[in-house]
Amino acid sequence: MNYLIAFLVGGGICALVQILMDKTKLMPGRIMVLLVVTGAILGSLGLYEPFSQWAGAGATVPLLGFGNTLWKGVKEGIAQAGWLGLFQGGLTASSVGIAAALIFGYLASVIFSPKMKD
Repeated sequence: MNYLIAFLVGGGICALVQILMDKTKLMPGRIMVLLVVTGAILGSLGLYEPFSQWAGAGATVPLLGFGNTLWKGVKEGIAQAGWLGLFQGGLTASSVGIAAALIFGYLASVIFSPKMKD
């Protein structure tokens, strides 16, 4: 049942983003920023954590989950290091995901040798 809930929630988020892309003139980069900021705002309001516990990977994997992770890191960083934690907390909390994206992106480019479109 957890897999089904995660699939439906993640698919629903992706479907809403696709509708947003089709119905507005927003560029993909701005939509990505909108998702991260929305996740951070929902996290700061205390709404995202119960949602992510219910939805599992369907809520934590999309960019909304990344925004929530940044928020939690900033909150912990400020509690531990004061205002300096504002800058280090988010990066500390999300460093594993960022490093994995860089490493696996590099490995994929080595294995599949991408080429520029003509």
